[in-house]
Amino acid sequence: MAQELLDLEKLNRTILCYAQTVYRINGVWEGPDPLTPFIPLFFVQITLAIMLNRLLVFALKPFNQPSIVAEIISGIILGPSVLGRNSGFRKLMFPSYTYKILEPMAHLALVYYAFLVGLKMDIKATLRTGSKAVNVAVAGTVIPFSIGSALYFIFHGNTAGFIFWGAALTVTGFSVLTEILEKQELINTEIGKTAMASAIINDLSAWCFLALGFAITGSPENIHWSLLCTTAFVLLCVYYIRPCLKWVIRKTPEGQGYSEFYICSVLSGVAFCGVITDACGTHPMIGAFVFGLVIPSEVLEAALINKLEDFVVGILMPVFFMVCGLRTNVDIISDQTSWIVVAFIIILACTAKIICALVVSIFTSVPLKEAIAVGVLTNTKGAMAMIILEAGQTQVALNTQTYSLMVIAILIMTMVVMPATITYRPSKNLVPYKRRTIEKAKSDEELRILACIYNTRNVPPIINLLRASNATNRSPISVFALQLVELVGRATASLVVHSSRKAGPRNPSHVEAQADHIISAFDNYELRSDGVTTQALTARCAYSTMDEDICNIARDKRSAFLIIPFHKQQTLDGEMEDINPAIRSVNEGVLENAPCSVGILIDRGLQESNDYAHNIAMLYFGGPDDREALSYAWRMAENSDTSLTVARFIPSSDAEELDPVELMAKSHVTLHIDSERENLLDEDYLNKFQIATANDKSITYTELMLNDEEEAVNAIKSMDGHNHDLYIVGKGAGAISPLTAGLADWCDCPELGPIGDLLVTSEFESAFSVLVVQQYIRNKRDGSVRSASSLEYMQEMELRPSVSLSDGFESINSFTTRDHNNRMALQD
Repeated sequence: MAQELLDLEKLNRTILCYAQTVYRINGVWEGPDPLTPFIPLFFVQITLAIMLNRLLVFALKPFNQPSIVAEIISGIILGPSVLGRNSGFRKLMFPSYTYKILEPMAHLALVYYAFLVGLKMDIKATLRTGSKAVNVAVAGTVIPFSIGSALYFIFHGNTAGFIFWGAALTVTGFSVLTEILEKQELINTEIGKTAMASAIINDLSAWCFLALGFAITGSPENIHWSLLCTTAFVLLCVYYIRPCLKWVIRKTPEGQGYSEFYICSVLSGVAFCGVITDACGTHPMIGAFVFGLVIPSEVLEAALINKLEDFVVGILMPVFFMVCGLRTNVDIISDQTSWIVVAFIIILACTAKIICALVVSIFTSVPLKEAIAVGVLTNTKGAMAMIILEAGQTQVALNTQTYSLMVIAILIMTMVVMPATITYRPSKNLVPYKRRTIEKAKSDEELRILACIYNTRNVPPIINLLRASNATNRSPISVFALQLVELVGRATASLVVHSSRKAGPRNPSHVEAQADHIISAFDNYELRSDGVTTQALTARCAYSTMDEDICNIARDKRSAFLIIPFHKQQTLDGEMEDINPAIRSVNEGVLENAPCSVGILIDRGLQESNDYAHNIAMLYFGGPDDREALSYAWRMAENSDTSLTVARFIPSSDAEELDPVELMAKSHVTLHIDSERENLLDEDYLNKFQIATANDKSITYTELMLNDEEEAVNAIKSMDGHNHDLYIVGKGAGAISPLTAGLADWCDCPELGPIGDLLVTSEFESAFSVLVVQQYIRNKRDGSVRSASSLEYMQEMELRPSVSLSDGFESINSFTTRDHNNRMALQD
């Protein structure tokens, strides 16, 4: 009887039961179905989703479709619309009890994906947005939201889900848009810039709509408390959490990086912020997004993205798209309505952004064609649109029919963007790109120079070099100053063309302050010079692709000469130290792929000088690079206050007896070189130089006949006493000389060539700059010629109206004397 009473008491208790099939303890021996436990089945599901996604990305690659298309289609294929039609597949792979794991994992993916979106979003960019982009963004928010809301009421009639339909049409997938713009080569066009700027504003408004949707559908009677608490949390993050993070970052030693404890603390903060906004009545991903926005350091942003992005985007987000696909059922879209109505709604939804573009064109000065192009581009949807729709169904504001209809509409409008923008791709410049070297440039035509700038310390020596380049109204120079900025944190790859003499932002970032300094310096150079035009640009890109971007810009600007700063700079004690090892790789890539001649500028103490070089030395060993270097030095010598010393180094008869094969091996020459032809070109070019400068007292030409590289080194070092401001040398890629062959083995910087490396790494008492020149080498891809022959040079370029050899040249210590033919011979 007591036992019966005890049993009766247990009837009123709640007993918590734990699942016994989380994973198998005894493997397949425990039961016949290995996919019954939660964990093995989840692993199979996520593997299937990732593999199907990768397969579709590969299949859609020929059509240049963005990755979001493959992600949405892979989810739909796994759902009841395709494979889910088979009841056996559905029961085996997606039984109803697995949603207990899939749903939490999908929402975990959303939380950390929202954090990544916040990290990458640049709020300052919205403050710098031009009026054109603001007009497009405002119209692209108001009109699509109105159309989406109206379509929802027409199609369904329920008032709860209009905000999610409207918000889904409002949003523009910024990352997907960037991907499309890069593929279509529109990212640096006016259309692309306007679309990207308006997309940022659209994304911000979409997050506001999402928070409002959660507040309305969660608890309508407490909506005011939800919005007030969420607003208070945003203010807390901006005014308290962000300053605290700044304080911690300041305490972290520069260059030390962030420890795993610090990174894990930030990721824990993401989860905690999610808990707070969930308690406020919105959603955890709202808190994660706001927390990502207030992270203050670009270095910390880059570290977090590197740690998190691959796992979230590659592993977790496929779970989210799989859940979205499982919720989508194409078969029930036309229930209680006709396919004609469905098609009308999809077409109108797909044209919402284009309609708003037409409105913008009518009421503003934006051209119709440009407005339509921007409307098509901003119609691009990304993960955010799917997040909004998934939130609408989770909140029971959207049923399966309205949810599935809008998923199909988003998929169609994103797939259409790529083929629709083909007509807007910039046409290739059909004008032949001929003037790629200084040697082939005509004396009365514009010389186009692209000057690369890694930091503001590069500006003075580059401007001094340009000032020495003798720009005149008859022979003008067009300079493109390219500021190169590493792509880190929330920034996106971009090319900005700056307007000269235009005031910058009131509170500029470090990069903006540097850009203002560069613009001001080159504007002053233009104002103080005749025959000079300048344009400043800022390219933000990763170091891994920076050399390719530099070459593309040089090709677009049709440059004949490209100046890149050396990757080392001189310290106070006279030593050369690395600025950034990545810059060296960039310079090497530019030398290999440049579409024009290249000069590496090395400053050895003249960085603070306010004057350009007046005493120039050109060291000539032979080959196309030396001819290009002499061409540039010759142009500089036409300055009335500039003196030029050209020293030609000639191997003696003893040196010439060395085996040519051995010389090529010692010189590390890998190109096929016609030595006889190169020697003829050298002699021809030098003869014309001597004839043209025969009466110019400011130009000194001398020849040094030496036996080996040791004598060449000593002769160069002995020139240190002549106080030259600038040494111009060829890289020597196309020359074989016994005077430089042995130096190649000792080069610390092979990209400078043996002579350039000697001038940079050896000890000299005087302060000077060095310019190492490489002449443009045409390859099979563009079908051009390695260098211009002397005949071509004389046909295309008038003899420069300067003059002669100087009456005399002082002996270089004990190495040389001058005979009656103005030839230097080695003293015994």
